[in-house]
Amino acid sequence: MLPGSFEIRDNALAGGSVLQTKIAGSEIANRLMHDVIIIGAGPAGLSAALWCDELGLDTIVLEQNEQAGGQLHSIYGPVVNYPGVHAKDGSEFFERFSERTGEAEFDLWTNTEIESIDVKAKRVRLRSGEELQGISIIIATGVRRRQLGIPGESEFVGHGLIESASRDRNEFAGKDVCVVGGGDAAAENALLLAEVCPTVTVVHRNKALRARPTFVQQLQSQHCITIFLEAVVTRIMGNHEVEAVEIRRKDALKPFQMAVQGVVIRIGVVPNTQLFRGQLELDDEGYAVVNNRQETNVVNVFAIGDVANPLAPTISGAAGAGATAAKVIASRLGGRR
Repeated sequence: MLPGSFEIRDNALAGGSVLQTKIAGSEIANRLMHDVIIIGAGPAGLSAALWCDELGLDTIVLEQNEQAGGQLHSIYGPVVNYPGVHAKDGSEFFERFSERTGEAEFDLWTNTEIESIDVKAKRVRLRSGEELQGISIIIATGVRRRQLGIPGESEFVGHGLIESASRDRNEFAGKDVCVVGGGDAAAENALLLAEVCPTVTVVHRNKALRARPTFVQQLQSQHCITIFLEAVVTRIMGNHEVEAVEIRRKDALKPFQMAVQGVVIRIGVVPNTQLFRGQLELDDEGYAVVNNRQETNVVNVFAIGDVANPLAPTISGAAGAGATAAKVIASRLGGRR
């Protein structure tokens, strides 16, 4: 521990504890230098933190949410493709993944909002006014779901917008629903809802679905599923709950309305790189561009997990990238000490 600081432990980490460090009195964090500042506490960020701790690096992890785990808490189906682990859902997987976190010595600050980052200076300013200085920064900010940006999309959250068919399908059993999107996630949600809903309408803007062929075949074999290609949902309507969607098809003179009581939106994801625009090299979709050491175009600034891996975003890939970044940093700092 640092002089003049104290530990706060709580149960924000499922199955473990969160270690938080705050500086006592008027001294604040802008006087502290860390070997590594990790932004984001999903699988990638926590993997990096555990490896940094193992390698003896002074590390702090910043997480904007109340608990660590990132997108794991949005996985409501079984996790079966992480080597050696089988979990009923993302939360159970997180419990196992984070078993060592409570024993580690790195600092994890939750509910922490970042105001700005100077990646070249390795300086992070928090909305609370504190400033953190690091020798290295690891960006593990992940992705968020892409939004349609249409009327009703935000108004009906919790009132007919379906977060996950795995979690919510019993609530929508016997109701007509609409799934927006054409990839694997959209197809999976449509197939799950088709088991309990009388009609499922899939709306996709392109000429063909992007989902894997096996999913497409299953969709086409379900009599209750209707697929509208080259079409978009332009409005979600209702009073207190979702009652209909407005759909516009290509070359149609005007949109038409379809009565539904539930809507799933799965149109891809967007990387959380808005804090780094103009400072780091990003690809056309906004993902961080990294080399085989997970390093960005700024020396000693790394990006790991989904935020830097648009082609193969997996839990195992995120964990491996975290280990890579930590080992590269440790090897460099080892030469300075």
